[in-house]
Amino acid sequence: MLSYFLKRLLNIVPLLLGITIISFAVIHLAPGRPAYLKEMDPRISLEAQERLIKLYDLDKPLFKQYLNWLKRVLRLDFGNSFVDGRKVIVRIRERLPVTLLINILSMVLIIVVALPIGVISALKPGGLFDKWTTFFVFLGFSLPGFWLALLLMLLLGIKLNWLPISGLKSFDYYQLSFWGKNLDIIKHLILPVSVAAFGGLAGFSRYVRGNMIGVLKQDYIRAAYAQGINKRRIVYKYALKNALLPLITILGLSIPGLIGGSVIFESIFAIPGMGRLLYNSAVARDYPMIMGGLVIGAVLTLLGNLLADLCYAWADPRIKYE
Repeated sequence: MLSYFLKRLLNIVPLLLGITIISFAVIHLAPGRPAYLKEMDPRISLEAQERLIKLYDLDKPLFKQYLNWLKRVLRLDFGNSFVDGRKVIVRIRERLPVTLLINILSMVLIIVVALPIGVISALKPGGLFDKWTTFFVFLGFSLPGFWLALLLMLLLGIKLNWLPISGLKSFDYYQLSFWGKNLDIIKHLILPVSVAAFGGLAGFSRYVRGNMIGVLKQDYIRAAYAQGINKRRIVYKYALKNALLPLITILGLSIPGLIGGSVIFESIFAIPGMGRLLYNSAVARDYPMIMGGLVIGAVLTLLGNLLADLCYAWADPRIKYE
């Protein structure tokens, strides 16, 4: 297992290098240039525009720009943002924890709720519980996330005034006690986390149901029932672990979506996270900021795949890594 883990870590390096080369080329081939500020603001002089081009090496060939960027990245320096001149790594450090917190909470909520729903539906397919959950699942698939967010904001935030509808802190946050501050943040997180989890909850519960139905029909499950083993033990110890194998893959692949999928709800709820930051950077052609976000996303993708492979051995003892 250790040798396999080390080999996979080493394989991440060339993959990450290839991803950065392709991303760097595609970004710079996109229409529009960040240095051509005169097109957006006629008051900017040509001299200021030329200084900006030379400052960020935008007048050099693309491969030289990439090599210079790569040298900085090896020192964990993603350069300075075109927008405000601040360090990219500093801006990422400010925004990334918020996005990770919301998405990790939503993933935990999805797993905690979807697993029992899927298992109970699989035990009695076609039953009353299965029909009701199927109805709500299709409802979850059909409702756009931004529309659901606006409805919840209107009902719970404006009409009933139960929950805040924007930001992560209230105006009087720093005047609150320790527990008051924690409660204030929890209230601000309820709506974003719920909206982020709603669509995933529908899909994940269906995956659990489908896999469980297939596993419960296997011969070894029937043999376990014939031996008189407790039904709960059969379902949760033998069947569920094997049914989780495809779901581990889905969870591993969903990790990179933590950033990209955050754009919608971070914009709606005015949350200062990575999704909004990368969207605004793409609009402004802020190359260093975009590349910094893409590198973070690529690392999350590769680590997610590695984590999924390692979890296979836990879920299925037949899988061995030599």
